Amino acid sequence: MSKQLWAPWRMEYIKEQDTSTCVFCDAAAATTDANRKIMRVLAMRPNEYVLINKYPYVFGHILICPRRHVSCIEDLSEDEQQSLFRMAIDAQVALKQAIHPHGLNWGINLGKEAGAGIEAHLHIHIVPRWIGDTNFMPVVADCHMMPGHLDDLLNELLPEFRKLES
Repeated sequence: MSKQLWAPWRMEYIKEQDTSTCVFCDAAAATTDANRKIMRVLAMRPNEYVLINKYPYVFGHILICPRRHVSCIEDLSEDEQQSLFRMAIDAQVALKQAIHPHGLNWGINLGKEAGAGIEAHLHIHIVPRWIGDTNFMPVVADCHMMPGHLDDLLNELLPEFRKLES
């Protein structure tokens, strides 16, 4: 008898594909601590912010986004480009301090064909990696195994990431 593997977050992802608002713009507009926690925003600066990926590849997967709704790097001003990458570098350091990954992947998917789930709003992925963190589950069951809950991750990361705002 086969066992069922439950991934209830996938249904939320499927249903959200039709949304008429930009989830990244919504996160950028989160100004109160309560709203930031709901959106899992870790740090905000005038031109960019960091949040936890709601549909992560692995535990600790974060996104760095410009506040302005643009789809391509070249649509950002030179100052915005520099501050976006400065935030990404600072976020990488904070992520390493908070959860001590063995390595990191950085990625920017420009266009749906390149793998962008949300192609209208540019964002940088930083994905922490550990030796042995990949297994057969994504291939066999189209499922990623997460060793912790996103809310627990938020609480673990916030102390390091709030330092990025000062």
